[in-house]
Amino acid sequence: MPCWGAGPERQRSGPDCPEEETLRSAGFRVQTAVLSGKQRRHLRGLGHDLKAVVQIGKAGIDDGLVAAVDQALDDHELVKIKVGESAKLDRHEAADALAQKTHSEVAQILGYTVLLYRAHPEEPAIVLP
Repeated sequence: MPCWGAGPERQRSGPDCPEEETLRSAGFRVQTAVLSGKQRRHLRGLGHDLKAVVQIGKAGIDDGLVAAVDQALDDHELVKIKVGESAKLDRHEAADALAQKTHSEVAQILGYTVLLYRAHPEEPAIVLP
């Protein structure tokens, strides 16, 4: 349940949204999507043949992993990440944490594979529908 901002088109989330904090504290996952369903579907299709370029191991999400994912997003825009079995993180928590730290969007979580998207700021290679 998103909070509504200044206009009917604008949604806000985060610490200014008490409903979101209530849902998060109750154990619900709150999706603050910037991507539409059609855009996510398009990205899932593009990411189908990709190989995982980063793996999350038992060390979890540290600065080195965030830097590797950040660099991969700069290079490719769409990155597949494998959450290893030895990782002590839940795959959804890992995807949310990486997306937040790299300022990207979760396009898909399938099994132990996460697909992240972040458009290149100057020259985007992927055109979203």
